[in-house]
Amino acid sequence: MMRDFKRNILVTGGAGFIGSHVVRLLVKKYPDYRIVNLDKLTYAGNPANLTDIAKAENYVFERGDICDFDLVKRIMLQYGVDGIIHLAAESHVDRSITDPFVFARTNIMGTLSLLEAAKQTWISSKGGFDGKRFYHISTDEVYGALEMNIPGDKAPYGTEFFTETTRYNPHSPYSASKASSDHFVRAYHDTYGLPTVISNCSNNYGPNQFPEKLIPLFISNICKGQNLPVYGRGENVRDWLYVEDHANAIDLIFHEGRVGQTYNIGGCNEWKNIDLIKTLIATTDRLLGRKKGYSDKLISYVTDRAGHDLRYAIDATKLSVELGWKPSVTFEEGLERTVRWYLDNQSWIDNILSGEYRKFCSED
Repeated sequence: MMRDFKRNILVTGGAGFIGSHVVRLLVKKYPDYRIVNLDKLTYAGNPANLTDIAKAENYVFERGDICDFDLVKRIMLQYGVDGIIHLAAESHVDRSITDPFVFARTNIMGTLSLLEAAKQTWISSKGGFDGKRFYHISTDEVYGALEMNIPGDKAPYGTEFFTETTRYNPHSPYSASKASSDHFVRAYHDTYGLPTVISNCSNNYGPNQFPEKLIPLFISNICKGQNLPVYGRGENVRDWLYVEDHANAIDLIFHEGRVGQTYNIGGCNEWKNIDLIKTLIATTDRLLGRKKGYSDKLISYVTDRAGHDLRYAIDATKLSVELGWKPSVTFEEGLERTVRWYLDNQSWIDNILSGEYRKFCSED
């Protein structure tokens, strides 16, 4: 006999980097919730990210594509889904430049598939939309780029920040696809009354991040004495958010955020890429027992990425004032935890770099 749960939450992309941290948090924090993880297991999805909760009584894994409308609707009906936390997305900017069609399909059409399945399922359910919620996780990249301060200004990088009312101005196929998905979510709220909420977050870092991203890639290269390629002169500025802080913000917004609203999530933690890389080198070398500056020679400068935005910076005041959220981990502490995790989990990285993990994943 199937157990009754207080809530049945569908998390999409729950085997990925951010998604796995969200799934783990929800499974452990809410034993009276059933957490259904829908993940296609493309190259960035890894079942090893969730081995510690894989056999939990309140956890279910469904392998599938969010673009498969019939599958999504079947899952919603089978498990009585009353909440969706939508993280599944293609997210690597470089990949979007070489293959934008994949990003449009997953990020736009996949989101539309989920929205329509939620609308059809919930509108005909007992109570209709009451007690339901569709939460869409997006990115700060939809806002475009911010100006940098000129030398001598008081603020280190700039006085402008992205707010929830900043005009959309995406510059890459990735950010354009996420902007489009955001618009669809808002349209479903305005047109059909679907109870939606959106958050736009800054760059995440932490354990389990796929090693095509800057921090895990450079940790791996530092360990192996390999080249550290820096776009342009490394002057681009990003706001960095520890992934567990992001997961806690998602939990809070899902439960307490106002329907129809958008919340920006940021780390209040801006770094120039080159300064971040030098700090990462120093931390990794120290934990490896190397002398200071040992791996500085690995830095090289390469042609800048097409459409590379200069600066992103999040104003998370709304989230702080309305819901009381703030980052709990300093960047120095988060970076230390992150480097230690990668050094202590070399087998996880090796399985990815060798392709061994893909025996559990799709072939596309």
